[in-house]
Amino acid sequence: MDYKRLLVTSALPYANGAIHFGHLAGAYLPADMYVRYQRLRGTDVIYICGSDEHGVSILISSQKEGVAPQEIIDRYHGQNKRAFDRVGISFDNYSRTSLPVHHETAREWFEDFKNKGILTQSTEKQLFDPEAGMFLPDRFVIGTCPHCGYDRAYGDQCENCSKYYDQTELLNPKSLLSEAKPVVKDAQHWHFPLGEFQKKLEEYVESHAGDWKDNVLQQVRSWLKTGLTDRPISRDLNWGVKVPGEEDLGKVLYVWFEAVLGYISSTKEWAAEKGEPELWKDYWCGEDTRYLAFIGKDNIVFHCLMFPAMLMGKGGYVLPDNVPANEFLNLEGKKFSKSQGWSIELDEFLDSYPADPLRYTLAMNMPETRDSDFYWKDFQARNNNELADILGNFVNRAAHFLEKHFDGIVPEPGELSDDDRAFLNGFNTTAAEVADFYERFRFRDAVVATMNLARAANKYFNDREPWKTVKADPQVCASTLFCSIQAIYALSIFIEPVLPFTADKLRKQLNLGNEHPLTWDAPAVHRIPAGHKLGEKALLFEKIEDKIIEAEMAKLQQPEESSTAEASYPPLKDEITIDDVMKLDLRIGTVIEAENVPKSKKLIKLIVDIGSETRQIVSGIASAYEAADLVGKQIAIVANLKAAKLFGIESQGMLLAASNEEEGPMIMIPQGAISNGAIVK
Repeated sequence: MDYKRLLVTSALPYANGAIHFGHLAGAYLPADMYVRYQRLRGTDVIYICGSDEHGVSILISSQKEGVAPQEIIDRYHGQNKRAFDRVGISFDNYSRTSLPVHHETAREWFEDFKNKGILTQSTEKQLFDPEAGMFLPDRFVIGTCPHCGYDRAYGDQCENCSKYYDQTELLNPKSLLSEAKPVVKDAQHWHFPLGEFQKKLEEYVESHAGDWKDNVLQQVRSWLKTGLTDRPISRDLNWGVKVPGEEDLGKVLYVWFEAVLGYISSTKEWAAEKGEPELWKDYWCGEDTRYLAFIGKDNIVFHCLMFPAMLMGKGGYVLPDNVPANEFLNLEGKKFSKSQGWSIELDEFLDSYPADPLRYTLAMNMPETRDSDFYWKDFQARNNNELADILGNFVNRAAHFLEKHFDGIVPEPGELSDDDRAFLNGFNTTAAEVADFYERFRFRDAVVATMNLARAANKYFNDREPWKTVKADPQVCASTLFCSIQAIYALSIFIEPVLPFTADKLRKQLNLGNEHPLTWDAPAVHRIPAGHKLGEKALLFEKIEDKIIEAEMAKLQQPEESSTAEASYPPLKDEITIDDVMKLDLRIGTVIEAENVPKSKKLIKLIVDIGSETRQIVSGIASAYEAADLVGKQIAIVANLKAAKLFGIESQGMLLAASNEEEGPMIMIPQGAISNGAIVK
């Protein structure tokens, strides 16, 4: 679609806990990468977010700590904002829902709906704590789920079976405030008639059937199929946005209703700080605005149904054009859980490691279509084998050679060879390919394509052998170095969305001034000229030693060992001798390319560097791995297996993987980085 400006939001994080990797990979890193890419394209874009500071979760935290809710939100708002800044999330505004501008906005929307006759008021049954003397919010009551029998279910949703229900349906309820048995009393509340918007919402959702992600469409269609009903927008609570006209009744607006309005109030704050208080309307009410909402999968319904219904009811506002929700990121195969010691807080991590290797690792494992994992070993391998050995290695070699033989000055290229021109023209291909992936929210593919330019640059440098031509043919050597510097310039732009701090280092190393544009298309039309003096060299990436990773893994509380009593395994094969084993030539290699085999649901074609050569291997691992996730991983292969054809494609070896009837396949990955071609004994 054609649009004049772009509005991007990320889900407002609750200000009652620290941001961890799962949050970052779900809603913030993909949005930041997309926004940084769009800024390089010259798009008029703003990126809006802020802390969600109301609701029961804040009260529960304040009750546990024995402090006021304000102390909780002040602490975590500051901590999370600082963590976002340190990891390079480039919000244009990061606001708070406790600010007056937000309360005013939420109350204005409520009054507008009330005056239009959209809202209804009704009396409903609600649990009341006789000892605490207050109605119980859903998260202040616990009991047995009426659907699955789980005995630690909250008053609104069971965490075991995920079913929603009314709190009065909870069996054996108990107040978390006083542990008293609550009684049922009448309470009067305002409701938003979500069901009246069903037809409009169905039309809205289906109009995006061709461009929204499948996980988003499936969840939303399921809700629509069940049928939408009225939802309460007020509740009995002493913390939140007070309901207009009912300030003395202890009623506030439900967080599901007011929190999403934080996007609008944050944009109002941004506009006011720019000295243009009405500018926010261009982004929220302009027909030529495109609105993208980045969230995790737990927020899909709110951003695809409830918030759009509110925007429809208000009138004159743009609806989300896409909601590219991600699935969940786990930690070493388990869900993040701070209470169980199975978590890594972002702020704490950044005290020990730079941000860019984390951004890169999360981007390469981004849960775009299904849940994925952060592994410490993978973080080490991504940093050492890809960022340091591929990107950092090329930049260091080229800059060092230029400094040693050309005094750090870009040489006259002379007449370029066909290989030189092909290498430079490859920047155009990279720009177009990476841009296409970003536009389709395929972030892992965008990063792989970006790193492929670094791989191509290494290959170009090796093939041109400047260490030989510097004496044998100085002009060819000059051409090679000229083209290599242009590649660093191109990389400094294309890596910006995922590696912003490294991109800044590269630009300083290149000594770029205002005369050298930092736009997406610049590498295709602009060159660092001959005679340009480079700045000081800088090490881009420090390698991480095994002992450091082992110490980090030791910090995690180990999960309980799962029972394998019920697992089913095939019987052991016949005995073999050591001579039989010695016939196998097992080698370590790095996957440098990976793609799914067309018309096959199981096969992935891999190009593996085993040191002395590259091998093409076809393996039936597509059920467990995304092809893009395999690039850069080290694996073990059978190197002396006779070639065979699978689906008409020659396979020159076999990778080692484990599986049983219930699980797998799981690739055997070395515990630490090791040279390609190393023999497995």
